[in-house]
Parts: sequence; C-alpha cells; structure tokens
Amino acid sequence: MDSNNLIIVRGAGDISTGTIHRLARAGFPVLALEVARPSAIRRRVAFSEAVYDGAATVEGVTAVRIADIKEIDEVLARGEVPLLVDPAGESIRRLRPAVVVDAILAKRNLGTTMDMAPLTVALGPGFAAGRDVRYVIETMRGHDLGRIITEGSAAANTGVPGMIGGYGAERVIHAPAAGVFRMRRDIGSAVDADEIIGVIASGDGEVPVRAQIAGILRGVIRDGFPVTVGFKLADVDPRLEQLKNCTTVSDKARCIAGSVLELVSAAANRQRRPR
Repeated sequence: MDSNNLIIVRGAGDISTGTIHRLARAGFPVLALEVARPSAIRRRVAFSEAVYDGAATVEGVTAVRIADIKEIDEVLARGEVPLLVDPAGESIRRLRPAVVVDAILAKRNLGTTMDMAPLTVALGPGFAAGRDVRYVIETMRGHDLGRIITEGSAAANTGVPGMIGGYGAERVIHAPAAGVFRMRRDIGSAVDADEIIGVIASGDGEVPVRAQIAGILRGVIRDGFPVTVGFKLADVDPRLEQLKNCTTVSDKARCIAGSVLELVSAAANRQRRPR
C-alpha cells in the first residue's frame, strides 16, 4: 500500500460514515479508526458497527474490522473499507497518510494535530482551522452546514438537535437513569408518544425509557450497552412515512461529506500537477 495516498478518518458513527462512504465511492483508499465500544444510535448507517459484528454495510459499501494494519491492502483490494480499533490514532504516525479527517464529533479535540498529514480536516466544534487542523467543516444545521472554514472554528455546540419535521430536542431520547440499556423496540419501529422503547436495568430495578413524540425509531443504542444519566439513547423521526431514513445516509452527513471530498479532491489534483 502506498500510504501517501491513504485517507484516515477518525470515527465511524453515522455522520462520519457519510464521509467515509463518499470518499470510498469516489475511489479513495480509506482507513477508519474507532474506539473499542462505539455508542452510535443510528446503527444501520454507521460503519462503527463493524467493531461488534466484524463487518457493516451501508448503501453498498462495506467496512470490515481488521486487527492489524497489515490487513489494510487486502481489504482495500476487495473494494471494502478497513476499520481498526485505534482510539488514540497510533496507526496515523506509523502510516503517515495523505489526509487525516477527525470525524469523532466529540465537540472537542481528542488529539488530532495539523502535523499528522499534509491535509488535516476536522468536523464540527472543538477545533481551530489553521491551528489544530488545516480546515474545519461546519456541522450545525442551517445556512452554513458543510461550509469549509479556513480560519477560526465551527459554531459552538448548542446541545439542541436540529429541527426535523417541526421537532428538535423532543426527537432525542436520553437515559433517565444509570445502568444497562435493554431494548424493547428496534430501529424502524413506529412508536407513539410516551411509548416505552426500552428500560434501564440497575440494582434498583428497571426504569422505563419512553419516546417523547410519535414517529419512526430512526436510531437506538445497542441492547446491553452501559449508560449514565443523560446518555443519548435513541432518535425518533416524526416523519412516519420515511422508513428509508433508518437505512440511508442522512442529508446532513451527505452535505458534510461533499465538503470533505472537495478538499481531498483539490489536494489530489494539486499533487498530480506537473511542476
């Protein structure tokens, strides 16, 4: 493998999966890095599920978990995306890729630096373009979603989800107690307001987890996942007719992915120009 052409994407949740998917479909070799226990709720459209299941397919692109960077070439040769559990990004120093994209969306920098690659990009708040990374991509819904920032930072996290079908904060379900989440309704289920979608099991018994609005359960965390109070558990899409939204990359993820692809393609074109 020529690591000079390799793109490493840190994080493989649903938003970052949009970026990985777009880059892979455009023919770029991509390595995804994840933590040992990902907590994505939109699991049907998150390559991070490969950590648990060995492989995850989203809209025709498959990510495969690997145990060592020696397996990267074999997976790429099959037209698939290798995914490595490497939360600290140790493989970045070893591989010296052409591009590093921080798509962890932690709202803070977990260790990505501008010297990791000739092109470094970060998604969302917590980074300053020109200091932490070369470019930052705006991730807040609205007029600036997907905007490429060359100086400064993305909009600060408000803690309020973007509006879908007239609902914002009501769409997202958080853990009412600490314990182990036990799923009662899975992704794709139609739910009513106040319906129990799961329970939090602890030494004190079971605490019900209820939907706040009616809609389609677009995302829900894995059964058996340990959670703390306030942990994000599920997402309800009020557009009942849009069942396909559970299994396809979102408009937000596609918009952000397009901006990353723009930067990567421009860098690749510059590299190919005769000097």
